Amino acid sequence: MSQVSSTPRPRRNTELVLLLLGLCIGTGASLLAGLGMDREITSDYWVQAAVLAIMSLVFHLVLRLRARYADPYILPIVVTLNGLGIAMIHRIDVAEGDDAASRQLMWTVVAMGVAIALLWLLKDHRVLRRWPYLFLAASGILLLLPLIPGLGMEINGARIWINLGVGSFQPGEIAKITLAIFFAGYLSANRDLILLAGKKIGPVTFPRFRDMGPLVIAWLISMGVLVFQRDLGSAILFFGLFMAMIYLATSRVSWIILGLVLVAVGGLIAVNTISHVGLRVDAWLHAFDPEVYNRGAGSYQIVQGLFGLASGGLLGTGLGGGRPDIVAYANSDMIIASFGEELGFIGLSAILMLFVLLVTRMLRAALGTRDAFGKLLAAGLAFTMALQCFVVIGGVTMVIPLTGLTTPFMAAGGSSLLANWIVVTLVLMVSQSARKPVAVGPMVNASGSGSGHLDRTSGVPVETPAGGVTA
Repeated sequence: MSQVSSTPRPRRNTELVLLLLGLCIGTGASLLAGLGMDREITSDYWVQAAVLAIMSLVFHLVLRLRARYADPYILPIVVTLNGLGIAMIHRIDVAEGDDAASRQLMWTVVAMGVAIALLWLLKDHRVLRRWPYLFLAASGILLLLPLIPGLGMEINGARIWINLGVGSFQPGEIAKITLAIFFAGYLSANRDLILLAGKKIGPVTFPRFRDMGPLVIAWLISMGVLVFQRDLGSAILFFGLFMAMIYLATSRVSWIILGLVLVAVGGLIAVNTISHVGLRVDAWLHAFDPEVYNRGAGSYQIVQGLFGLASGGLLGTGLGGGRPDIVAYANSDMIIASFGEELGFIGLSAILMLFVLLVTRMLRAALGTRDAFGKLLAAGLAFTMALQCFVVIGGVTMVIPLTGLTTPFMAAGGSSLLANWIVVTLVLMVSQSARKPVAVGPMVNASGSGSGHLDRTSGVPVETPAGGVTA
């Protein structure tokens, strides 16, 4: 039996060249920041550069061995963002006398180590779809951990951290991954049931009440995070993740309509009953009111961030030439404002373009893979990354209320760094499945009137009509 094999290029050499360029950008940013502050270039700069370079090259080597057809652009983009984040955190450390950059570097090593181990051990992402309810249970446990007395910690009005003894950790960051896996598994298995049943009202078909269970559960999870943990950002992220995935699975506008109704109801309840959320919304609406600006949970942070962005102008003050350290949480919540001040509109636009390219490559992996679970998982994780960037940047620029979410790969915070490196690894596995060669062989279809071929990656027969060609 003859076989035909498509052979796409792995492009690992392209990845290596771009990876070296990304490492140069991160190291160069760190050195320029030191020179801009008239500081001596100590061994700390070179240690940071060497550690990031070693971990990145090890990751690249594992990709060559275990996923040689994975997307060649994702890793260089992520390493560039991670390197720029460490450079800015180190620059702010020098001004504040802190050592957050060393912790960020340590978490980078841990996060990349976990990602490398996952890449090595997980041969096929489709294994994850076998246990959707296990991942749902894990999500529930992770979200409940901060509420356990003695283990959970409350910081700045939100109870989303747990005390590990050597530091704090945010389980909700991992929960967004386990929820994405559950949603992808559930929706890929039940898509036909959700699509076929429903009631048509005008041009829109609404699902049956019994099929709305997952949507209601997602809404309740989001509201639970708001009520008990007082975390507006995570609530938006979790519910947005589910709405994106169910729309991708069904293409029904009715789900979006129902989701927006639940968002409106939940938003009104949160603003009027949860003081932490109400104060954030008030600080957003009346940021320049002197009373709001000067109060404890007021708009000082937002306004100072805006002033920093404004002082950066088009070209910025130059790395090390600004005063981002006078903004509260300049290395975490407001790191976008810190970059905007010192790199200006042009530099900040370049960073945003890196995020756009990253999300685009993630969506490309989703489009290219041949299984429904992989499509939904990669697309859901891509939307999560995009939504997180929008919520963070929208909060800094006062488009929406400030939520406390962190900029992926750049902001100080080990939980976010670990979760986002795992996200990248899962998408790389999906892209490996999408881009690797597919061997096919001719076969006769059931009717005998034509021919077909067997997709040996997914094991699904694909029929070719007589005299026809499959796409």
